[in-house]
Amino acid sequence: MTSATLRGRAWKLLEMVTTPLLPSDYLDLVSPLRAGADLRGRIEAVHPETGDASTVVIRPGRGWRGHTAGQYLRIGVDVDGRRLWRAYSITSPTDRRDGRLTITVKAVPDGKVSNHLVRRAAPGTLVQLEQATGDFVLPQAKPAKVLYLTAGSGITPVMGMLRDTDFADVVLVHCAPRPRDVIFRDELHGLAANGRLRLTEVHTGTDGRLDVARLDELVPDWAERETWACGPAGLLDAAEEHWAAHGVRELLHTERFRPATVVTGEGGEVTFSATGRTVDADGATPLLDVGEEAGVLMPSGCRMGICFGCVTPLKAGAVRDLRTGEITEAEPGVLIQTCVSAAAGPCDIER
Repeated sequence: MTSATLRGRAWKLLEMVTTPLLPSDYLDLVSPLRAGADLRGRIEAVHPETGDASTVVIRPGRGWRGHTAGQYLRIGVDVDGRRLWRAYSITSPTDRRDGRLTITVKAVPDGKVSNHLVRRAAPGTLVQLEQATGDFVLPQAKPAKVLYLTAGSGITPVMGMLRDTDFADVVLVHCAPRPRDVIFRDELHGLAANGRLRLTEVHTGTDGRLDVARLDELVPDWAERETWACGPAGLLDAAEEHWAAHGVRELLHTERFRPATVVTGEGGEVTFSATGRTVDADGATPLLDVGEEAGVLMPSGCRMGICFGCVTPLKAGAVRDLRTGEITEAEPGVLIQTCVSAAAGPCDIER
């Protein structure tokens, strides 16, 4: 009798003993980060960065495959009895010696997960993880000159790049309301003092929002630099227009935390047919948020742009695209992005 057969019989016996649970359920209690388990992580520390942002240190399970600088991961956090998933940029270098990873989270108004991680998360807490993903990364061939253009928490993926890769000529233009709101400020100024970076801070609380036309003054050779930009939609929209107008759009890479929403509708009753839940929704709230609030497990690639990870069949009714106001009506094979779609009357989502 082979060892594999013996192991199989032993496992069957364990299943009989532990029913209605499975042996793996007990192993999860003893060794939740073991190889072969669902990918989890354990929070080991939470370090404040500013008054509303903290870096969370996570020990990932053995199934973690690592990341490329600039990528993000989705993290599942239990908040008030509900598991909610959000995406955050990985801010640790790819070769961190202790094998830990870090995400840096800024608490946003009414943000259930962000406020929980910044203000309530405690060492020892287990969280669910997905593998790193995202294409806001550096090329294998290093550019001769680099520009990073960031605002607010848009510094987080760029910090991962700065910690991971040295360039001979790097400029960072970063916007925040006040000096104390600049995440990683001490480290950024340390990099600048050591000659690894040329840093310009724009304090929007006193100077107003950055006009990208000012780059001619701040970074005279900006059009020669390969650029990575991350921040609010207004900044990125302006950057894309500016780079395109100067014929260098191919040198600009952008990462959006949230797609811009400009149009709202009437709302309606939303049915999540797979789970049998029905809730009332307004015309301004994305169906992704509506579903999560109702306790429905909603797929989503991230909350950092339009990555199509949240695409879901629309079985009945109609939804409105919050960016354009366009109405999509249900018909066979129609898929919608729940992160940018709201109810436009009663509708049925296949979740």
